Amino acid sequence: MNKQICLATNNKGKLREYREILAPMGFTIYSPADLNIDFDVDETGADYRENSLLKAKGLRKLVPFPVIADDSGLEILALDCFPGLHSSRFAESMGGYPKAYEEIFRRLEGKDRSARFRCCICYLENEDSKPLYFEGFCPGQILNAPHGTNGFGYDPIFHSEEADIDFGVASEETKNAVSHRAKALQKLKVFFAIG
Repeated sequence: MNKQICLATNNKGKLREYREILAPMGFTIYSPADLNIDFDVDETGADYRENSLLKAKGLRKLVPFPVIADDSGLEILALDCFPGLHSSRFAESMGGYPKAYEEIFRRLEGKDRSARFRCCICYLENEDSKPLYFEGFCPGQILNAPHGTNGFGYDPIFHSEEADIDFGVASEETKNAVSHRAKALQKLKVFFAIG
């Protein structure tokens, strides 16, 4: 089987993660850049589902393949799940992830450091298809300082409870076994396997 799907992202780290997990099932995953499409969608949804659907619908109009889109974020429980839905925009507003880490450390002084990564995947077969959603969570703790340079985004300040490892030093194989996106993707894989 060789099924072609387009992933609604310009993030090379996310694209690599999807390819590593879905390629063994016979899927070819394209990014908009692979198809010479300049793709960007305003993420104005009220939650992860709405944002993932906005991206999926926006891209499905431009490509001849089914589309996968996701929205994800880091939720810090003591900060009312901040930065959550606005995780990447918060980092941009701070001038990059290192500055965002510093601000998170400042806000967490003296507070519980429990956190989780959350991901919602939207799969859209056709423009008029019913969207299908698959969610995954990765519980852990916010570190006291960045550790490692593996992964992307907030990985260097996150310790995974399940893998008992800091994501900044975790291998791709380890992270792909326990990450929020991996868990959502496993549910999508089950859907593909029985569909």
